[in-house]
Amino acid sequence: MTEEFKNGTLHDFDGKPCIYYDGYWIRYYEVPENTLATKHLLIKALTRRAFHLTEKGINTPGEKLEDARRAFEEETDPYKKRINGAMLAGALFNRASDIFTVSVELAEKGIEIGPDNTLRKLSAQYFTESLEFGKYVKHSSGAEGLDEIWGEPLKAFVQPVSEFYKSRYIKIASAMNEIDSIAVRLKKLLADCPNKPEFMTMLDDYTEVAKLVSETMKRDNSIFKIWPRFIASKEKLINFEPHFPSSKKDYDRFSSLAMRGLIEKGINLINFIADARVPMIKSRAEFFADCDELQKLNP
Repeated sequence: MTEEFKNGTLHDFDGKPCIYYDGYWIRYYEVPENTLATKHLLIKALTRRAFHLTEKGINTPGEKLEDARRAFEEETDPYKKRINGAMLAGALFNRASDIFTVSVELAEKGIEIGPDNTLRKLSAQYFTESLEFGKYVKHSSGAEGLDEIWGEPLKAFVQPVSEFYKSRYIKIASAMNEIDSIAVRLKKLLADCPNKPEFMTMLDDYTEVAKLVSETMKRDNSIFKIWPRFIASKEKLINFEPHFPSSKKDYDRFSSLAMRGLIEKGINLINFIADARVPMIKSRAEFFADCDELQKLNP
């Protein structure tokens, strides 16, 4: 089911509408109308999602924009300045959304708001600047930044809704591919583990439901079955105790703890990717490098 289908192909699987992208069948949702009101609702949802997925304390109100900018410019400590940059990104994000909300409200009152309207241009300017400062924003776990998430409201603002939905399916397919690659690496990590079959069964279930999470909108009622299964699968894996061969005398306590830590790191990384619905390339590369390093110590 990979080579014979073109991207964008639609198919119904036992009542579940799906669309094909880059090797994956992804849950399909009807594209809403390309109106200002639709874009407004979409941007609001994307804004909530962005702040939910990123670090705490950066959801700065738009009216605090100049204060946030001044604090960023005056800070000299690089660690603090990174946080101030993230707070400034949040303020720019909210200012752009505030202005766009006003333009939608005016349009609903019959006042024509075209693409060249000053409010639309100003909102686009703030969204663009927010994306520039988005490089300072980290994932809620403290891992790499999520530029893909931070830039989505701008894309929703400038693109037709249909094009935005298409870009989301492409990202979801990429996230699914990354989930699969991490699962393969975890299995390789436990190649010599006697109770590996038990782990593989649990990991396969976790990987499958992680991909379901990545494709399912929170407003979809199916989330009430998918999310509990996802969390339960994760908890089972976190509690898994690998058994190592007694013949591997070099597998000391430190190595066992390092292996356990890597397993948990991979499980959490799948969680982060599924929830964000975008790949986390830097974090995946770091995880693979850690796996390689441990296996060099324990060939």
